[in-house]
Amino acid sequence: MDDVLMNAEIWVKSLFADDATGHDWHHTDRVRRNALEIARQEGADGFICELAALLHDAGDEKFHESEEVGKDFVIKWLEQQQLPRETMLHVIEVIDTVSFKGGFNRPPEQIEGKVVQDADRLDALGAIGIARCFMFAGNKGDAMHIPNQKPREEMTKEDYRHGKSTAINHFYEKLLTLTTQMKTETGLKMAKDRHDFLKLYLVEFHDEWNGKK
Repeated sequence: MDDVLMNAEIWVKSLFADDATGHDWHHTDRVRRNALEIARQEGADGFICELAALLHDAGDEKFHESEEVGKDFVIKWLEQQQLPRETMLHVIEVIDTVSFKGGFNRPPEQIEGKVVQDADRLDALGAIGIARCFMFAGNKGDAMHIPNQKPREEMTKEDYRHGKSTAINHFYEKLLTLTTQMKTETGLKMAKDRHDFLKLYLVEFHDEWNGKK
């Protein structure tokens, strides 16, 4: 099993070596570490959580032509690892429920899915979440902030993936909603301080933007 984890790490490092969207190898590694800690406290399968965390972005549809193409991409890699079929299917099931997808993702049913989803969402919160938000917006060509542009309240999955927004609006459209969606008690505890930091940052941002400081 250690060989599979090592192979996954090498593969994912190569896939995201040139990433400029905030989904680089270091993001994956942080999600892996979050997942292992949450799994330890929640009694989940550590190997399943670690492998799914390592692979969670490899097949994400934002990096492929479609969700199906991305899923097949990961399945083909897993099939080369000589894992028990039950283990492989479990990992795929977990990965399928990780991505936010504008709130249209399928909720995880197994504890390992809840663990990895929480681990990924933790990395969208706090100081690192803010840095990734601006990095993603810049890569996508979205503005930092447009004062008269309101956050989108209702979006289709297509709107979320391809519609125009701003980095600051993304706080309201996604980041500030994540804490209430955490699936584990451990994930919720870890999220609270990061959530509060987002709110403090927005106060400071708007004060500076409006010349109050």
